[in-house]
Amino acid sequence: MESKENKTRPELSIPSFPLGSTGDQRIPLLGFGTAEFPFGASNATLKHTIVDAIRLGYHHFDTAAIYQTEQPLGEAVADALGLGLIKSRDELFITSKFWCSDAHRDRVVPALRKTLENLKVEYLDLYLFHWPLSLKPGKYEFPFEEEDIVPLDLNSVWEAMEECKNLGLTKSIGVSNLSCKKLQIILSTAKIPPAVNQVEMNPMWQQKKLRDFCKEKGIFVQAYSPLGANGTAWGSDRLIESEILKDIAQAKGKSAAQVCLRWVYEQGVCVIVKSFNKERMKQNLEIFDWELSDDDLHKISQLPQCKGYAAEHFLSDNGPYRSVQDFWDGEI
Repeated sequence: MESKENKTRPELSIPSFPLGSTGDQRIPLLGFGTAEFPFGASNATLKHTIVDAIRLGYHHFDTAAIYQTEQPLGEAVADALGLGLIKSRDELFITSKFWCSDAHRDRVVPALRKTLENLKVEYLDLYLFHWPLSLKPGKYEFPFEEEDIVPLDLNSVWEAMEECKNLGLTKSIGVSNLSCKKLQIILSTAKIPPAVNQVEMNPMWQQKKLRDFCKEKGIFVQAYSPLGANGTAWGSDRLIESEILKDIAQAKGKSAAQVCLRWVYEQGVCVIVKSFNKERMKQNLEIFDWELSDDDLHKISQLPQCKGYAAEHFLSDNGPYRSVQDFWDGEI
């Protein structure tokens, strides 16, 4: 007999996109982010929030070792199965990322095994290289000590990522926060190219050069901070308070936030949203049954561009990145 949960759950179809050369794996184009700084701050209620998200129709969840949210996400998946909200774990798309202290050839596979243990699942749908930086092993901290920064070998770490996929521990592998130049370094030796590059992207940081490069190389782009990381220490409300975006929103009968999310979606990019407020969680899903006009898109294309998080925490006088330009290879 069908459970009450299944009878009352709304039918919602989030568009998806085929990943990789075979196209046999599809990524939902709206994902639910679990990062909140300071990390772990909402873990007491996060499991219930994620169950609510599944109930609303979210099927794509983004976590990371440093977020401290893998375990609550795993508990929520188990609860959703028990409640009949999903019939199997296969209905969900789960992404995680290894932290910089595991950015070493011999630590990537063990890091993924630990993530799977935290989540209590047998595989990930997508595993990401979180940041292009290597730290001394053993600590999981952010911010971290400058003296813990050590040289990074991008290619050997990527070999370990390929091993993760070959072992069947993850269906796809990708990167996060990588410039065109760093992607090219990986592609120069990769046997399995990155399926995804997850980066900051929104109407005021449109990333056109990077998106064009990724499209040419067959790398799918995911967008985090689609609302400008409003409410974080490094974010701002410049998107939500933009008069241009507010005017477009008013004409559409939508919010400025929904206009931002719709814009990202219309660029052919997967958008990762993060709100633990149930009403906003609903609103974030309401971006698929309307569209922006050519005039709207032109106005948005003229918005001033400014990156929200420039990765200042990752800089050091002792290298490898001494300036923001070093870190982003001049792409900022």
